[in-house]
Parts: sequence; C-alpha cells; structure tokens
Amino acid sequence: MVPSSKPRPSHRIGRPYAHLVSRSRQGFLFGIAAYLLWGGFPLYWPLLEPAGSVELLAHRILWSVVTLGVLVLVLRRSRQFRTLFGDRRVFLLLALAAAVITVNWGTYIYGVTNDRVVETSLGYFINPLVTVLMGVVLLGERLTRPQWLAIGVGGLACLVLTVDYGHPPWIALVLAFSFGTYGLAKKQAGAEAVESLTLETLLVAPLALGYLAWLVAHEQSTFGTEGTGHALLLMSAGLVTAVPLLCFGAAAIRVPMVTLGLLQYLAPILQFLLGVLWFHEDMSTGRWIGFALVWVALAIFTFESIRHRRRQLRLAAEAVAV
Repeated sequence: MVPSSKPRPSHRIGRPYAHLVSRSRQGFLFGIAAYLLWGGFPLYWPLLEPAGSVELLAHRILWSVVTLGVLVLVLRRSRQFRTLFGDRRVFLLLALAAAVITVNWGTYIYGVTNDRVVETSLGYFINPLVTVLMGVVLLGERLTRPQWLAIGVGGLACLVLTVDYGHPPWIALVLAFSFGTYGLAKKQAGAEAVESLTLETLLVAPLALGYLAWLVAHEQSTFGTEGTGHALLLMSAGLVTAVPLLCFGAAAIRVPMVTLGLLQYLAPILQFLLGVLWFHEDMSTGRWIGFALVWVALAIFTFESIRHRRRQLRLAAEAVAV
C-alpha cells in the first residue's frame, strides 16, 4: 500500500491553536501579576518612612526616569522615544499626562501613608465610571440605559460616603479623575507605554530633582540618613513603577480588552482588603453602604460592557458572513 501523502490537519491546526492558548494564558498571568503588584502598593510605601509623601513622590519620579531610560536603551526604542518630541500634538498630550499622573501618584502616596488605604481603593473602584462619564462630556460618546444607571448608582454612593465622611471623599475623587484624565490623554496621544512614561517622568524630573536638592540643602532629606537599606528602598521606586507597567503591556497584547477590564478590579479589591484587614481602618455602616452601592454600579457596568462587546462581535460576524 502506498502511504498517503495527505497532510495531517490535526497537526497543522493544533499547533497554531495551542500557541494561541499558550499566548492567552501568558497574557492572563501577566495581567494578574500587574494588578496584584499595583494592589500591593499600600504595603510598599509605608516601608519608606520617615520620608514624607512629597519626598517619596520626588524619588519615584527621579528613579523612574533612570529605570525607564535604561529600558528604552535595552529594548532599543530610542528612535521611537525621540519621535515623541517631533509631534507637537503628542508632546502636549503627554505633557498633560505627566501633570495629572504626578497628581495621581502624589495623592495615592499621601493616602496610603496617612491611613486612607480604603479611600484610595474607592478611587480605583469608581475610576471606570468616571472614565465613561468623561467620554460622554468630553468626547460626545453615548451611553446605554444600564450604563447611565451604573453612573447614577455610583453618584448615589459618593453622596452616601460624603455624608458619612462629613466631606466629599476627596482622595478617591482626585485619584479617579486624575487617572481618568491620564487615560484619556494617553489614548489620544497613541504612544507606546514605555516610551511615553519615560517622557512623562522626564518632563517632571527637574521639579523632583529641585525639591530633593532643596531637602538636602536644608538637611531634611532622608536619603542616606536612614541607612543603606532605606536608600535602596527609595531607589527601588523606579522598578516598582516599571515592572507592573511592563506586565500590563505584555498582557494588553495577549488578552482581549474585556478580560483586561475585569482584571483591573483586582487592584482596588486587594487595596480594600489590605485597608480593612491589614491596616484595620474604620468602616462605619455608612461606608459599607457606600461601597456596596459602588460594587452594584460596577456589576451593572461590567455586565453591560460584556453584553455590548458580544453584540458588537456578533454584528461584525454577521457582516462578514453577508
């Protein structure tokens, strides 16, 4: 009998499929790593005391420039980085991003070093709702009724928390709106993550360096005065910034945006649990009600986002079939 010369379709189809599954699994793990690292930040910043929140912010900016600059060279993205200076629109958008991410970082560091971890988690819980609302106001996007319902419930949650705190939850609101603005500016700029963040930190680095120099001149700097271990921890702020960013970038190109959108809740969930169970922050009845309303709003928003995504994919498939 003459051996069949027909190809084995199972091998030809199986290998690409196995590669896609492996790639998706890797992306999922990268995404989990990114959000778990971001969620664990409340454990990191208190280790850097007695440095104050502004000094910590300055060190984070300075060492991030160093770390990201090395990454640009190692990854051979110097040319892509230089092109950011040649496009005036992109440069201005990244300058805006630099300003708001500085506010975001500073507010977050202040919150976690002043026993406000739970409130910082609230900021990232409501961030998806704020981002969608900004899309409506600034970009003229339209929302479905369930999405409006989610925003309404989120607004009610903020009102309940305002009554409970005795003032608006400023830390949460600043974090949510600054990060929402940051995401909008980055989306409009369309620049790669490593190169754009390198430029952003480079733009604010002179201010950070100037402040650190002022601390040294007035003998108020903690860098080098609290031991080698403390100095190394301050220097590690660059790695702490870069590593989850790289994990996120690796996940973004390997998994669907819906999956990435669901994974983003890992960070505030972990922060919330740390605030309640590790740092033993007070949670009154009003705060539990406020957070419960936020979670209801997020459940509505997430369900509607997934449903909308599936409807778009179905319509796209039908259009291709026709």
